[in-house]
Amino acid sequence: MKTAEDLRELLKTIDRKGYPAYKSVRGSYSFDKYVLAIEHVQGDPFASPSKVGIHVAGKAAGFPQECYERKERRIAMQDYILRLFGQVVDKYNFKAKGSGKSGLLSVSRCGQEVLERTACIIEPESGNITVRLEIGFPANGRTICSSELEKILFDFLPKCVRSVLFYPLLNKEEIRKVLFLADDRYYIREHLEELGLVAFVANGSVLPRESGISDKPMKNSVPFVSPVSMEVTMKLPHKGEVSGMGIRKGITLIVGGGYHGKSTLLKALELGVYDHIAGDGREYVITEDDAVKIRAEDGRSVKGDDISLFVNNLPNKKDTKKFDTEDASGSTSQAANVVEAIESGSTLLLIDEDTCATNFMVRDELMQRVVHREKEPITPFIERARFLHEEKGISCIIVAGSSGAYFHIADCIIQMDQYIPKEVTNLAKKEAKAFPEVSLPKDEPAMPAYCRIPDGARGNDRIKVRAMGKDGVILNKETIQLRHVEQLADSEQAAALGYLLAYAEQNMFHGKYTMQEIINKLMDLIEQKGMSAVVPGDYLPSGLALPRKQEVFACFNRYRGLRIK
Repeated sequence: MKTAEDLRELLKTIDRKGYPAYKSVRGSYSFDKYVLAIEHVQGDPFASPSKVGIHVAGKAAGFPQECYERKERRIAMQDYILRLFGQVVDKYNFKAKGSGKSGLLSVSRCGQEVLERTACIIEPESGNITVRLEIGFPANGRTICSSELEKILFDFLPKCVRSVLFYPLLNKEEIRKVLFLADDRYYIREHLEELGLVAFVANGSVLPRESGISDKPMKNSVPFVSPVSMEVTMKLPHKGEVSGMGIRKGITLIVGGGYHGKSTLLKALELGVYDHIAGDGREYVITEDDAVKIRAEDGRSVKGDDISLFVNNLPNKKDTKKFDTEDASGSTSQAANVVEAIESGSTLLLIDEDTCATNFMVRDELMQRVVHREKEPITPFIERARFLHEEKGISCIIVAGSSGAYFHIADCIIQMDQYIPKEVTNLAKKEAKAFPEVSLPKDEPAMPAYCRIPDGARGNDRIKVRAMGKDGVILNKETIQLRHVEQLADSEQAAALGYLLAYAEQNMFHGKYTMQEIINKLMDLIEQKGMSAVVPGDYLPSGLALPRKQEVFACFNRYRGLRIK
C-alpha cells in the first residue's frame, strides 16, 4: 500500500495541471493509524464531489466490543460517530479555496431517526470502522490547486479523524448514554408481544414537531400523559421504570376535535418503527416495526394485486384477483395498499381518515339501503377490519374525526383533548347503541393470494439510479413515485431503494420467484453482506440508508416497469 508521503509527492507533481490529472491520486494511502481511500475522483470542480473513505482498524480505534457486538448497539454507535464526525467536519468546510465545489467537506446529514447508513460502518466481528465522505478537490478554474487539497488531506482531515474515530479521546459518558438508550428501546420492542401491545408511548414524550419543514420537537408543547386505564409500566435495563400508554392488539380508534392532536399521535406512531436520538421527544415512542401507514393514492399503478378482499364484480368485468391499472382510483389504490402491506408481513395498519377514500372506509346504513350491496363492488374496510384481526392477527389504529361508524367494531377508543389522550371506550360504545351498526357480509372472505411472479430481468444492462429526495427514485428514465410512502424517514433510504430495485431487476426478475421470495432474499443478502452486495461498481456510495422491508415492497409495487408473469 502507498504511504501518505507518496500521496504528498504525487500532489506536487500534478499541481497546476488540468483537472483530469487528479484521477491519478485514486487509491489507498496509509496514514498514521488509518487508511485514506480515494475511491472516486470528480470530473471537474463543478461536478459531484470526490468520494473518500477513512478506514481505521478495530485495534487502533480501541472501541470496546460491547459498543458494537449487538446489532442495536452497533447501529446506535455508528449513528453517534457519524453525527460527531459531521460536526467536526463542518468546521473545515470550504476552508480550502477554489472554484466550484472546491474545499467542500460533506458527510451524511442525519435526521431525528437512528438509521443504518453506508456513511459509517463498524464491522461487528473486528470493530473496524469505515467513514465515507465527499470532498471537493480544489482548482482554480479547471486547473489543479493541489496545495489546497494538501491542506484538506494532511491537516483538516487528520484532525477530524483523530478527534472522532479513536475511543480513548471520546466522551465515555456520552457513549454510555447512547448505548443505554439503544438497550432500553430494544427491551421495549422485544416485550411488546408478551404484553399484548402493538405500540407504547411513554409519559412525558413530546409528539408535536417544530414545523411542517422541521422534524425537531416543538418547544413548550404539551407533554404526553397516558390515560390511567391504558397505562403500562416497564422496568427498563438502564432507565428503570417507565410508564406510558400501551396500545393493545385489536382495533383502536383515535377521535377528537380538529387540531387536538389526533394526527400528531398517529404520525409519532408511524415513525415509532424507527429509533430516535436523545432529545427528540419520541425516544420511547415504540411501534411494531412492521407497521404500515395506509392511505389512498390516486393515480398509482397496480401490478397484479389480488384486491378481491375489498373489490369485486366491477362493471367492466376486470379481474380483481389479478388487478392491473396504470391509474388507480382512491378506493382501488387504498385496497392495493392494504393488500400489499399484508404481503410485506405487516401486522399493524395505521390509517388517518384525512388521507383515505371515504367509500373505501365506510358505507353507512342509509347508503346500503339505497344502493344495495350487490350493486356496490367495493366492500369497505369497516366490514373487513374485524376479520383481519380475529382471523389473521392484523391490528389497526384508525384516526377518525367525522364518522362514528367505527365505534361499533373498535376494541379501544381514545379521545385526544388538547393533546391529552382520554380513553372513552365505554362512553362511545354506550352512545353508539342509539345508532344502527353497519351490516357485515355473511360469508367469510378469502385472503388474497400472494403469487405474483416478477419477470423480464434486464441482465447486465446498465441501470442508472438517481434519488429525488424522499419523493421518488429514478431508474434510467422511469420515475418511481414515493411521496405517499409516508414512513420513508430519509432521502438516503429512497436512494437505497433504487439500488435494491435495480439489483432485483437485473438478477432476480427471472419468472421463478414470487415478490415475497425476491424481497426476502434481498433483505437476507443485505443482512449478511451489507449494501455493497447490491451496489455496482468498485466503491460504495456514502449516501445510502437501509430501508425497512415494508418500504422495499412499496417501492417495487409502484414501479411502472414491473412485469408480472
